[in-house]
Amino acid sequence: MLTILGVQLVVAFSLTLVDSYRRRNKKPKPFPVTAPMEVTVGEGTVTTYTYGQDLYDDMLAAIESAERQVLFETYIWKDDEIGQQFKQALVRAARRGVAVHVIYDGFANLVVPPTFKRFPPDIKVLRFPVYNAGIRFFDLRHYGRDHRKILVVDDEVGFVGGYNIGSAYATEWRDTHCRITGPGVWDLQRAFADFWNLHRKRRFRANERPLLLETTSVWDSRVRFHRNIPTLWSFPIRSMYLEAINRAATRVWLTHAYFIPDANFVDTLREAAQRGVDVRVLLPRKSNHIVADWISRGYFASMLESGIRIFRFRDAMVHAKTATIDGSWSTIGTANVDRLSMQGNYEINVEFIDRDQAQVMEQIFENDLTNCAELTMDEWESRDIYRRFTEAILGPLRPLL
Repeated sequence: MLTILGVQLVVAFSLTLVDSYRRRNKKPKPFPVTAPMEVTVGEGTVTTYTYGQDLYDDMLAAIESAERQVLFETYIWKDDEIGQQFKQALVRAARRGVAVHVIYDGFANLVVPPTFKRFPPDIKVLRFPVYNAGIRFFDLRHYGRDHRKILVVDDEVGFVGGYNIGSAYATEWRDTHCRITGPGVWDLQRAFADFWNLHRKRRFRANERPLLLETTSVWDSRVRFHRNIPTLWSFPIRSMYLEAINRAATRVWLTHAYFIPDANFVDTLREAAQRGVDVRVLLPRKSNHIVADWISRGYFASMLESGIRIFRFRDAMVHAKTATIDGSWSTIGTANVDRLSMQGNYEINVEFIDRDQAQVMEQIFENDLTNCAELTMDEWESRDIYRRFTEAILGPLRPLL
């Protein structure tokens, strides 16, 4: 058993090392994007972004216009030009009297210089700890990372999606994020406040006041937020996906950066395809995590056999976590289809039950297809013995990721 584990670790490390060497000084090629698209959903609007610079411009503008409150949460926050722009915008907001709360994940930013992570005292910062289990090291509820990306400004506008903060993401990665106005902003604000209040005592004094909300909730059935909360053993995002796929009648189009589903999730997709649903999965041809790419291939044969079509995005990283179904349902969020997201990390997805938003997501998917190569069964079966060996060695690691 230890020998097998050792071989797996050596293979994983070797793949990572070789991939890192190949990527040195190599820039992704340009890829097709869509301009921000805004639709009316219920009493508010939804604007969908597929190009990071467009998103960052609007996020920074929202922070600069803040008058009362800014709630900012991210997983990765680079100390580069874009990262500094966000930091300075938050500092300026605090100086003019805006209440600024910031959350970032400690583990994801270990390589970020400590000087960047120092803020003026008028900004309240919650660094989600690298190790959160304490002496309860057997309690799996405390190992999840804060993988969420949220911005809420003045109870009026909210942003959520897959984009981290950094210059590379502005132009070199294909991701999806959305801007929301209307009643849905309150739910996004509450999601931030609930996380803050759940973890604030570890960071602040015991008498630190909780983050209270003054806005009255107005529920909109067309915009719903689903939050994975590992400390409460609550993981509704997976159930959201499975219910929507089970209801599908015509098409299921998924775009995911890291696609390592469990067997039940794959069976649900296969059953949809076998009843005539057009099931398509769009993945990066080569992601930024080479080991995840190899492990994700374990279900390709059964998926292709059942009629699921697999498309691979070329020459750039697609980091989106989205889906659209039957021209009426769609989701944008932070959760990948893998164990870490579905049953491990703090995640948030927004679910839209709206035809106009679904049409936007279909347009984005079709635009991405112009930069994809479809994986055929003949191509898959003709892969060489080296690839088959690597997939077999790494396959047992699938439940861990």
